Amino acid sequence: MEEDFPMRAVVQRVLRASVTVDGKVVGAVDGPGLLVYLGVTHSDGPEETAWTARKVWDLRLLRDERSASDEAAPILVISQFTLYGDARKGRRPTWQAAAPGEVSEPVYDAFCAELGKLGAHVERGVFGADMRVESVNDGPITLLLER
Repeated sequence: MEEDFPMRAVVQRVLRASVTVDGKVVGAVDGPGLLVYLGVTHSDGPEETAWTARKVWDLRLLRDERSASDEAAPILVISQFTLYGDARKGRRPTWQAAAPGEVSEPVYDAFCAELGKLGAHVERGVFGADMRVESVNDGPITLLLER
């Protein structure tokens, strides 16, 4: 029987962050904001997407216990299937819990759209691309969200 995994989001408070694809910056947060690595599993849908987006938007992770919604702070979202890597056995992780691209890309798009509907300024990586992510973590503050 396959384990049921929730959507995962690693959320970092950053002073700045950017993502580069093929030498070109495709998304950036220039100032205090959040960097979100989003992992999608097979069963994730609208309910998980809405819950996770709302949680990211309302979490009091910024300075003075403020949220991204309080500060209108920008959010850079990077799709990250490796959040479902399982390395409990052997030396090579498995990725079985990660949804394949044809399942996870629409969920990633929906998550970014949901943040936008909430009022967030959303920057994005390029789904499935080889990306270079640079960030300055503030605090450091890093939180794993699972429903």
